[in-house]
Amino acid sequence: MRVLLVEDDLRVSAGLASALRRRGHDVVQAVTAAEAVEADPVDLVLLDMNLPDRDGLEVCRRIRQHDERVAIIAVTARVEEHDRVAGLRAGADDYVIKPFSMVELQARIEAVMRRTTRTARQATTLQVGTLRIDVDARRVLVGDREVGLSRKEFDLLVALARQAGTVVPRDRLQLEVWNTTWATQHNLDVHVAALRGKLDDRRLVETVRGVGYRLRAA
Repeated sequence: MRVLLVEDDLRVSAGLASALRRRGHDVVQAVTAAEAVEADPVDLVLLDMNLPDRDGLEVCRRIRQHDERVAIIAVTARVEEHDRVAGLRAGADDYVIKPFSMVELQARIEAVMRRTTRTARQATTLQVGTLRIDVDARRVLVGDREVGLSRKEFDLLVALARQAGTVVPRDRLQLEVWNTTWATQHNLDVHVAALRGKLDDRRLVETVRGVGYRLRAA
C-alpha cells in the first residue's frame, strides 16, 4: 500500500516511515502542507494536523476534494472533542491522538482500509424500477429522461437507492449526505420534497413517520 506521511517533525517522520516500511508499505514523506497537496496519488494519507505553513484542516479538505476515495487518518496531539469532530468533518476517516503505538496505528489503518475498500466495491450503477443512477458520472435517468439534481439531492437519492425498499433513518441520511447528524430536520425535508418533484413521482420516496424515508423498490 502506498502511504503519504505528512509530518513536519523530521525525527518523528523518519521513525514512523521506517516502521511503516517494515510493515510492507511504500511511504512518501511530506513536511509541509504544500508538499502534501501536490503529492502524487496514494492509498492512504497519515496527516499531521499541526503543519508549519497551513492548518491541517484545510489540507485535509483539499486532499478530500481532490480524491474522494483516498483514506485519511488525522494524526495529532489535539485531544479536545471539538478538534476530533472538526477533523472528521474536514474529510478524515479516523483520528489518532499522539502519542500512539504502532500496534494501534496499524490496527486503525487496517480498519480504515477495510471500510474504504468496501465503499470502492459498491455498485457504481444503481437500478430501482425505471430509475437508473450512474454514481460515478452523477447522472440520473427515469426511463429515457435525464433528471437534473443538485449535489445534495443526488447524494440523498444515492443513499436511499443503495437500500431501496428499506427504511433509512433520518440521522443516517443526515450523516451520509451532510456528514453530521446536527443538520436540521427541515433541511432534510426540503431536499426530499425537491427530489420528489424532480422525479415526477411523489410516491417514489416514502415517508415513514418518526423514523425516516424509504425509496420504493417496485
